[in-house]
Amino acid sequence: MSDKNTCVIGVGSNIQPEENIREALRILEEEQTLLSVSAMVQTEPIGVKKQPSFINGAVKISTSMNQEELSTYLKNIEDRLKRDRSQPRFGSRTIDLDVVVWNGKVVDRDYYSREFLKNAVDEVL
Repeated sequence: MSDKNTCVIGVGSNIQPEENIREALRILEEEQTLLSVSAMVQTEPIGVKKQPSFINGAVKISTSMNQEELSTYLKNIEDRLKRDRSQPRFGSRTIDLDVVVWNGKVVDRDYYSREFLKNAVDEVL
């Protein structure tokens, strides 16, 4: 049995999104095995409407971490990119990284309700 897990991570930002997404991808590529990256698309904000549009996409990686370790690691990357956790859930953010698919199984319900996320995940799979 392999000790590597494959997962797809949703990526989003609406604060200097090009710069912050590029940096998040650089970190992931440097510290994990980056397998593929979807197109990044502009989307309208969900929830809090009076904020800049988001750039969203997905990346597929291979990792030796388990799912819980990876989620903690992604929060660490968000912290390194100065994500402000005091903002509303659907407010502006420098970076948002979420595990969407874990070893072929969808683990984030947003996959089913957000077409841009489904399209990006399907693209890297």
